[in-house]
Order: sequence, then structure tokens, then C-alpha cells
Amino acid sequence: MTLDNIKQPPLNTSLMGVIRGVMNYYDIKMSDAMVYGGSGHAFIINIHDVVCPSSPYVWKYDGFIKLLQNLGLKMTHLGFFSKENTPDDRKKVEDILRQHLNAKDPCSLLNMDNQIIYGYDEERLLLTQPWGDCVDVTPATLTFQTWKEFGDEVHVEFFSYQKIDAAESAKIVKDSLLYAQDLFMHPEKYSYEKYTIGVAAYDMWIKALEQGTAHAHGNWWNSTVWSECRNMAAEYFAEVAGKYDSIAKQARDLSAQYKEVGELLKQVSDKEKPAEEKIPLLKKAKNKEEAVVTLIENVLQELT
Repeated sequence: MTLDNIKQPPLNTSLMGVIRGVMNYYDIKMSDAMVYGGSGHAFIINIHDVVCPSSPYVWKYDGFIKLLQNLGLKMTHLGFFSKENTPDDRKKVEDILRQHLNAKDPCSLLNMDNQIIYGYDEERLLLTQPWGDCVDVTPATLTFQTWKEFGDEVHVEFFSYQKIDAAESAKIVKDSLLYAQDLFMHPEKYSYEKYTIGVAAYDMWIKALEQGTAHAHGNWWNSTVWSECRNMAAEYFAEVAGKYDSIAKQARDLSAQYKEVGELLKQVSDKEKPAEEKIPLLKKAKNKEEAVVTLIENVLQELT
């Protein structure tokens, strides 16, 4: 059994690749920038204390899932599983996944990365591979009950998706900005131990580079993902500026700021660049993100 016409685009932010693929499947027409911005993902930056490559994945999704409903998509968490779970535990969630797929509702998983579950056969779940089969952490299948494709790395979450009515455009924008503001004002609500969200994430990143504890692959991957998110934020505000005259100037300013942050983080992703050259880039990016908070507050005042 497979779902027709569902694909996961190769976005660096694989969670958004899943969301984009599911929205396309449901024929929810919205630009990539609006999906990133309206869901709030464009504003997230999360850093582990040694800049682990897990940082783009390990944060609390509650606010993000709520904002997705504004975009017309209901995302439901179906549980977390580790290698300690029994075959019976695994069978129960597999049965739930098959029920959703039989109802033509896509599902996804997050183990080492995010993948759409688009079907199943007699033995396995069928998974998208956003970057092809050259990436070993995104297997094409998941064998029932054994999940042998994950090897010893079993720390998997499952999700299902259903199409619902989307909110009005003004609500999408306002709610996304309230979320962005809250990420910076109350980051502890969204992060786990050893991870930091918001402006303080830059301090964590800089400290790891200064102390020589930053994970080299993690530095590249975090820079790559968060740069993509900031570039999408820039495009999001450019779209907002075109829709709302009352906040057009502030939105254009936000677009320009986020574009600069995206470019700075892209430079930080350079594997050949020494750590001492990355630190001033991150400090500059942090200063620009701090300025963004004030601009967002001004836009929210206009929208209320």
C-alpha cells in the first residue's frame, strides 16, 4: 500500500521537508517561505553545548505543531520509542501507522532524521529518502517489529498528518510573530537540558568554539540548517511586506536583517574556516537577532 504523489523535497531542514511534502500531497498551496514563517520554524535556533548535530531536531515541538494548524495541517505525535521497547510495543504503533496510511493520511518519523512514511508492504514501512540513498541515516524501509535498519541508534518518534481548515492570513502572521517573540523572551519553554534556544544559543555556540569543544560536523550542520531558516524568514517578511501596507516598512527591515543573518551563518558553515574566524561572524549574527526582537515587537503593536 502506498500513497500516490507524495515526495519529500531535499530541504536541509528535514522536518520542513516533511511538512512541505505533506502539504503538497494535500494540495495546500503556500510558498516555502510562508510554510517556514507561518509555522515559526524560520525563527528557531537551537544549539547543544558542544554544537552537536542533533541540535536542529531536539527541541519542544508543541508551539510549532499548534502553528501548523493555522496552515491547515494537523500534526499528531504518536509516541517515542527506544531500543528498550518490546516487539509488541513496536507492533502497536505500526498498527496505528497502517491505520492512518489506509485512511490516506501521511505519517513521518524522526530517528536520526525526518522522513515521510508513505506506505508499507508485508514486511516493512516504506520511507522517503530526502537526499537519496547516499545518506545512511535515512533508510528506505523500516522492518516491522525489529526496526533493524536503525541498528543501535533507536530513538524514534512517529507522527501522523491530516488536512484541516487553515486560518486567515492575518492570524497566521500574528501568531507566528508571537511565537518568534516568545522563543527569544522565554527560551526555556522550548529547549531541553544542554540545549539553548534564542539569542543565548549564539553564546553557547561561541563558547564551544572558544573552548575547542564544538563538534566539527555539528558546526557545519547547524550553520547549514539555521542559515536556511533565516533565509526563509527573509523571504517570509518580504511576502508579508507585500500584503500589509501598515507594516510594510518594518517587514522589509526584518527581511533585510534575516537575510544578513542567513549569509553570516552560511559563512560559519565553511568547514575550512578556522574557529577564530567564525566567532566574530556569530557575534555579529547574534547582534542582528537581538535587533530583530525589537522590530517584531513593533510589528505586533501595529497588528493589535
